[in-house]
Amino acid sequence: MSVSDSPQDSQLLPPLDAVAASYAARKYSRLGQPWLYEEVARRMASRLPLIKHDTRHWVWDAPRTGGVASLPLVSSHYPKAMVTVLENDSADLRWAKTRLQPAWWTFWKRNRLNFSPEVASPADMVWSNMQLHQCADPLQRMTSWCRSLNDQGFVMFSCLGPDSLRELRGIYEQENWPAPHHAFTDMHDWGDMLLTSGFTQPIMDMERITLTYENADRLIADLRTLGRNLHPQRFAFLRGKLWRDRLVQALNEKLPASASPGRLTLTFEVIYGHAFKAKPVSGRQKDTVISLSDMKSMLGGDKSTP
Repeated sequence: MSVSDSPQDSQLLPPLDAVAASYAARKYSRLGQPWLYEEVARRMASRLPLIKHDTRHWVWDAPRTGGVASLPLVSSHYPKAMVTVLENDSADLRWAKTRLQPAWWTFWKRNRLNFSPEVASPADMVWSNMQLHQCADPLQRMTSWCRSLNDQGFVMFSCLGPDSLRELRGIYEQENWPAPHHAFTDMHDWGDMLLTSGFTQPIMDMERITLTYENADRLIADLRTLGRNLHPQRFAFLRGKLWRDRLVQALNEKLPASASPGRLTLTFEVIYGHAFKAKPVSGRQKDTVISLSDMKSMLGGDKSTP
């Protein structure tokens, strides 16, 4: 199954291996929290003051794959708000409780955390950092966000865009290797899907972040913390030492940029979006039944009267 198997707007999205996506997060989260994801969370949190909204309860969607820095960043804006830490998988939920549960002696300064596979009561905000580009069914994910919100609620999210890792793709194409990662969706498509899933007036933005590395080993180690290749046609077997040596050689030869002499450069396109839940549409009124004689009377009066 891939994203292209999903109905409606998901038909337009690049394919993604849903089976691999279902367990990849637990594998790469053991390597440590990705610096880039934490930095994106900081940048997204800096936009919260622009949204004038009384947030008393917010949902933190899947922190295991989105970085743990979001909690103190968002809590600094909503210090008294209740937080629902949402993890649908039981193993991820256990991880969240172990990793994020504050120490008992900090009760006087901490937010109320509720760890759950579902949102029990409507929230004011859903926060999703660097999730959608790893999601096998993003339309369903957005729809679940909408259901989790009250009528005045909003969502804030970030993800990678299609210009990410363009330098790495170029190397793989030159070497005639299968794609190094699954394709990433354009921000305009995300905006369309927000409308489909029940949000209104989505605001989308993007920026490019350039990371530089002192050598290929540091670059490869960093990429491992960012996720896995979920392309359906990715190389299906284990790579050998000779291939890795060739990869390191290609990175060292082709990634240095003139702006950063001696360092290897990668570009990441980061997409930010937020939207409010659309107001419910009033149901149509019940049918009104009017007799033919009454209709004639309404249109021109009863001409049979002398």
